[in-house]
Amino acid sequence: MTDNSTDRAFGGSIPLLYETNLVPLIFEPYARDLARTLAARPLSNVLEVAAGTGVVTRALDALLPDHVAMTATDLNQSMLDQAATRSFDHDVKWQQADAMQLPFGDASFDAVVCQFGVMFFPERSKAYSEMLRVLRPGGRLVFNVWDRIEENEFAQAVSRALEQVFPADPPRFLERTPHGYHDHGLIARDLSQAGFSAVPEFRTMAARSRAASAQIAAIAYCQGTPLRNEIEARDSSRLIEATDRAAQEIARRFGSGEVDGKIQAHIVVVTC
Repeated sequence: MTDNSTDRAFGGSIPLLYETNLVPLIFEPYARDLARTLAARPLSNVLEVAAGTGVVTRALDALLPDHVAMTATDLNQSMLDQAATRSFDHDVKWQQADAMQLPFGDASFDAVVCQFGVMFFPERSKAYSEMLRVLRPGGRLVFNVWDRIEENEFAQAVSRALEQVFPADPPRFLERTPHGYHDHGLIARDLSQAGFSAVPEFRTMAARSRAASAQIAAIAYCQGTPLRNEIEARDSSRLIEATDRAAQEIARRFGSGEVDGKIQAHIVVVTC
Protein backbone atom coordinates (compact mmCIF):
# COMPACT_ATOMS: atom_id res chain seq x y z
CA MET A 1 0.00 0.00 0.00
CA THR A 2 2.98 2.34 0.30
CA ASP A 3 3.45 5.00 -2.36
CA ASN A 4 7.16 5.68 -2.15
CA SER A 5 6.68 9.20 -3.50
CA THR A 6 5.58 10.16 0.03
CA ASP A 7 9.17 9.51 1.16
CA ARG A 8 10.02 12.93 -0.30
CA ALA A 9 7.01 14.84 1.08
CA PHE A 10 8.00 17.18 3.92
CA GLY A 11 4.83 19.22 4.32
CA GLY A 12 2.37 20.35 6.98
CA SER A 13 3.89 20.40 10.47
CA ILE A 14 6.85 18.20 9.48
CA PRO A 15 9.36 21.03 8.77
CA LEU A 16 8.93 22.62 12.22
CA LEU A 17 9.02 19.28 14.06
CA TYR A 18 12.01 18.23 11.95
CA GLU A 19 13.90 21.41 12.86
CA THR A 20 12.90 21.38 16.54
CA ASN A 21 13.34 17.70 17.31
CA LEU A 22 15.21 15.78 14.61
CA VAL A 23 17.97 18.29 13.83
CA PRO A 24 19.44 18.33 17.36
CA LEU A 25 18.80 14.60 17.74
CA ILE A 26 20.79 13.29 14.78
CA PHE A 27 21.88 15.93 12.24
CA GLU A 28 24.04 18.51 14.00
CA PRO A 29 27.32 16.56 14.43
CA TYR A 30 27.26 15.49 10.79
CA ALA A 31 26.49 19.02 9.62
CA ARG A 32 29.54 20.34 11.46
CA ASP A 33 31.63 17.54 9.96
CA LEU A 34 30.55 18.35 6.39
CA ALA A 35 31.20 22.04 6.95
CA ARG A 36 34.71 21.33 8.26
CA THR A 37 35.38 19.05 5.29
CA LEU A 38 34.42 21.80 2.84
CA ALA A 39 36.12 24.62 4.75
CA ALA A 40 39.47 22.82 4.56
CA ARG A 41 39.84 24.06 0.95
CA PRO A 42 39.56 27.56 -0.55
CA LEU A 43 36.06 28.19 -1.87
CA SER A 44 34.26 30.94 -3.72
CA ASN A 45 30.80 29.54 -4.58
CA VAL A 46 29.04 26.66 -2.79
CA LEU A 47 25.81 24.89 -3.73
CA GLU A 48 23.88 22.93 -1.14
CA VAL A 49 21.39 20.36 -2.44
CA ALA A 50 18.56 19.00 -0.26
CA ALA A 51 19.30 21.66 2.35
CA GLY A 52 16.22 20.85 4.42
CA THR A 53 15.78 23.28 7.29
CA GLY A 54 19.34 24.56 6.95
CA VAL A 55 21.44 22.74 9.52
CA VAL A 56 24.41 22.42 7.13
CA THR A 57 23.75 25.92 5.82
CA ARG A 58 24.17 27.26 9.36
CA ALA A 59 27.34 25.24 9.91
CA LEU A 60 28.80 26.57 6.66
CA ASP A 61 27.73 30.10 7.53
CA ALA A 62 29.76 29.88 10.74
CA LEU A 63 32.93 28.54 9.08
CA LEU A 64 33.21 29.97 5.58
CA PRO A 65 34.77 33.37 4.88
CA ASP A 66 32.39 36.22 4.14
CA HIS A 67 33.28 36.34 0.44
CA VAL A 68 32.02 32.79 -0.24
CA ALA A 69 28.67 32.80 -2.07
CA MET A 70 26.16 30.27 -0.73
CA THR A 71 23.13 28.84 -2.54
CA ALA A 72 20.85 26.42 -0.70
CA THR A 73 18.20 24.37 -2.51
CA ASP A 74 15.57 21.81 -1.61
CA LEU A 75 12.73 20.08 -3.40
CA ASN A 76 10.30 21.16 -0.66
CA GLN A 77 9.70 24.90 -0.40
CA SER A 78 8.24 24.38 3.07
CA MET A 79 11.63 23.18 4.33
CA LEU A 80 13.40 26.21 2.84
CA ASP A 81 10.80 28.52 4.39
CA GLN A 82 11.61 27.01 7.78
CA ALA A 83 15.35 27.36 7.13
CA ALA A 84 15.01 31.00 6.16
CA THR A 85 13.49 31.92 9.53
CA ARG A 86 17.00 31.83 11.01
CA SER A 87 19.54 34.65 10.68
CA PHE A 88 22.75 34.22 8.66
CA ASP A 89 25.93 36.24 8.28
CA HIS A 90 26.16 35.26 4.62
CA ASP A 91 23.57 36.41 2.12
CA VAL A 92 22.26 32.91 1.44
CA LYS A 93 20.30 32.44 -1.77
CA TRP A 94 17.39 30.07 -1.07
CA GLN A 95 15.94 28.36 -4.13
CA GLN A 96 13.46 25.54 -4.63
CA ALA A 97 15.02 23.00 -6.98
CA ASP A 98 14.84 19.38 -8.04
CA ALA A 99 18.26 17.73 -7.65
CA MET A 100 17.73 15.90 -10.92
CA GLN A 101 17.15 19.17 -12.84
CA LEU A 102 19.33 21.79 -11.19
CA PRO A 103 18.48 25.28 -12.50
CA PHE A 104 22.09 26.43 -12.75
CA GLY A 105 24.58 26.78 -15.56
CA ASP A 106 27.48 24.46 -16.24
CA ALA A 107 30.56 24.90 -14.04
CA SER A 108 28.82 27.36 -11.72
CA PHE A 109 30.16 26.11 -8.36
CA ASP A 110 33.45 24.92 -6.93
CA ALA A 111 31.73 22.70 -4.34
CA VAL A 112 28.42 20.89 -3.95
CA VAL A 113 27.33 19.58 -0.56
CA CYS A 114 24.38 17.39 0.36
CA GLN A 115 23.54 16.13 3.84
CA PHE A 116 21.45 12.94 4.02
CA GLY A 117 19.64 13.81 0.81
CA VAL A 118 20.92 11.48 -1.90
CA MET A 119 18.98 8.54 -0.42
CA PHE A 120 15.75 10.32 -1.40
CA PHE A 121 16.59 10.88 -5.08
CA PRO A 122 14.49 8.67 -7.40
CA GLU A 123 17.34 8.51 -9.94
CA ARG A 124 20.59 8.97 -8.06
CA SER A 125 22.91 8.76 -11.06
CA LYS A 126 20.90 11.48 -12.78
CA ALA A 127 21.18 13.70 -9.68
CA TYR A 128 24.92 13.03 -9.45
CA SER A 129 25.32 13.90 -13.13
CA GLU A 130 23.58 17.23 -12.49
CA MET A 131 25.92 17.93 -9.57
CA LEU A 132 28.89 17.07 -11.80
CA ARG A 133 27.56 19.37 -14.51
CA VAL A 134 27.36 22.41 -12.24
CA LEU A 135 30.78 21.76 -10.67
CA ARG A 136 33.85 23.51 -12.02
CA PRO A 137 36.85 21.37 -13.03
CA GLY A 138 38.60 20.28 -9.85
CA GLY A 139 35.49 20.94 -7.78
CA ARG A 140 34.28 18.59 -5.07
CA LEU A 141 31.05 16.85 -4.24
CA VAL A 142 30.75 16.13 -0.51
CA PHE A 143 27.78 14.24 0.92
CA ASN A 144 26.81 11.76 3.60
CA VAL A 145 24.42 8.84 3.92
CA TRP A 146 23.15 6.96 6.94
CA ASP A 147 24.61 3.53 7.63
CA ARG A 148 22.30 0.51 7.91
CA ILE A 149 19.51 0.81 10.46
CA GLU A 150 21.14 -1.71 12.82
CA GLU A 151 23.91 0.87 13.42
CA ASN A 152 21.36 3.59 14.27
CA GLU A 153 19.71 2.58 17.50
CA PHE A 154 16.77 4.97 17.88
CA ALA A 155 15.69 4.47 14.25
CA GLN A 156 15.79 0.72 14.73
CA ALA A 157 13.78 0.95 17.95
CA VAL A 158 11.11 3.08 16.25
CA SER A 159 10.87 0.67 13.34
CA ARG A 160 10.48 -2.31 15.69
CA ALA A 161 7.76 -0.49 17.63
CA LEU A 162 5.76 0.22 14.48
CA GLU A 163 5.86 -3.47 13.61
CA GLN A 164 3.75 -3.96 16.74
CA VAL A 165 1.28 -1.20 15.85
CA PHE A 166 0.82 -2.34 12.24
CA PRO A 167 1.84 -6.02 12.24
CA ALA A 168 0.20 -6.81 8.90
CA ASP A 169 1.83 -3.91 7.03
CA PRO A 170 4.51 -2.13 9.08
CA PRO A 171 5.83 1.20 7.77
CA ARG A 172 9.28 0.65 6.24
CA PHE A 173 10.27 4.24 5.42
CA LEU A 174 13.28 4.22 7.74
CA GLU A 175 14.78 0.99 6.39
CA ARG A 176 13.84 1.76 2.79
CA THR A 177 15.01 5.33 2.40
CA PRO A 178 17.15 7.00 5.11
CA HIS A 179 18.94 3.73 5.89
CA GLY A 180 18.58 2.07 2.51
CA TYR A 181 21.60 3.46 0.63
CA HIS A 182 24.74 2.59 2.59
CA ASP A 183 26.61 0.17 0.31
CA HIS A 184 29.93 1.73 -0.74
CA GLY A 185 30.11 -0.28 -3.94
CA LEU A 186 26.66 0.82 -5.07
CA ILE A 187 27.41 4.46 -4.31
CA ALA A 188 30.70 4.27 -6.23
CA ARG A 189 28.95 2.68 -9.22
CA ASP A 190 26.23 5.35 -9.22
CA LEU A 191 28.87 8.10 -9.18
CA SER A 192 30.82 6.44 -11.99
CA GLN A 193 27.66 6.02 -14.06
CA ALA A 194 26.98 9.73 -13.56
CA GLY A 195 30.36 10.61 -15.08
CA PHE A 196 32.67 11.02 -12.09
CA SER A 197 36.02 9.48 -13.05
CA ALA A 198 37.77 9.88 -9.71
CA VAL A 199 37.49 7.17 -7.08
CA PRO A 200 35.29 8.43 -4.21
CA GLU A 201 36.71 8.62 -0.70
CA PHE A 202 34.62 7.01 2.05
CA ARG A 203 34.81 7.68 5.77
CA THR A 204 32.55 6.21 8.46
CA MET A 205 31.61 8.38 11.42
CA ALA A 206 29.84 7.19 14.56
CA ALA A 207 28.23 9.69 16.93
CA ARG A 208 25.75 9.80 19.80
CA SER A 209 22.09 10.73 19.54
CA ARG A 210 20.69 12.28 22.71
CA ALA A 211 17.28 13.53 23.77
CA ALA A 212 15.82 14.71 27.07
CA SER A 213 13.23 11.93 26.87
CA ALA A 214 12.20 8.93 24.81
CA GLN A 215 9.03 10.82 23.85
CA ILE A 216 11.03 13.60 22.18
CA ALA A 217 12.99 11.07 20.14
CA ALA A 218 9.78 9.28 19.14
CA ILE A 219 8.11 12.53 18.05
CA ALA A 220 11.18 13.38 15.99
CA TYR A 221 10.96 10.18 13.97
CA CYS A 222 7.21 9.55 13.86
CA GLN A 223 6.01 13.12 13.33
CA GLY A 224 9.05 15.04 12.02
CA THR A 225 9.86 12.84 9.01
CA PRO A 226 7.92 11.31 6.09
CA LEU A 227 7.45 8.27 8.32
CA ARG A 228 4.43 10.26 9.48
CA ASN A 229 2.97 10.01 5.97
CA GLU A 230 3.23 6.22 6.09
CA ILE A 231 1.62 6.00 9.53
CA GLU A 232 -1.27 8.25 8.54
CA ALA A 233 -1.75 6.38 5.26
CA ARG A 234 -2.49 3.28 7.31
CA ASP A 235 -4.68 4.98 9.92
CA SER A 236 -4.46 8.71 10.59
CA SER A 237 -6.20 8.28 13.94
CA ARG A 238 -3.30 6.17 15.23
CA LEU A 239 -0.43 8.68 14.88
CA ILE A 240 -0.32 9.42 18.62
CA GLU A 241 -0.60 5.74 19.46
CA ALA A 242 2.27 4.93 17.10
CA THR A 243 4.39 7.73 18.57
CA ASP A 244 3.69 6.56 22.12
CA ARG A 245 4.56 2.96 21.23
CA ALA A 246 7.84 4.15 19.71
CA ALA A 247 8.58 6.13 22.88
CA GLN A 248 7.89 3.06 25.00
CA GLU A 249 10.30 0.97 22.94
CA ILE A 250 13.03 3.63 23.14
CA ALA A 251 12.50 3.91 26.90
CA ARG A 252 12.60 0.13 27.28
CA ARG A 253 15.98 -0.01 25.57
CA PHE A 254 17.58 3.25 26.71
CA GLY A 255 15.87 4.28 29.96
CA SER A 256 13.01 6.46 31.12
CA GLY A 257 14.98 9.70 31.54
CA GLU A 258 17.45 11.23 29.12
CA VAL A 259 18.17 8.77 26.32
CA ASP A 260 21.42 8.18 24.47
CA GLY A 261 21.87 5.96 21.40
CA LYS A 262 24.38 5.29 18.66
CA ILE A 263 24.11 6.83 15.20
CA GLN A 264 26.44 6.11 12.28
CA ALA A 265 26.88 7.46 8.78
CA HIS A 266 29.26 7.39 5.81
CA ILE A 267 30.85 10.55 4.40
CA VAL A 268 31.68 10.56 0.68
CA VAL A 269 34.03 12.95 -1.10
CA VAL A 270 34.61 12.88 -4.87
CA THR A 271 36.48 15.31 -7.10
CA CYS A 272 35.53 16.08 -10.69
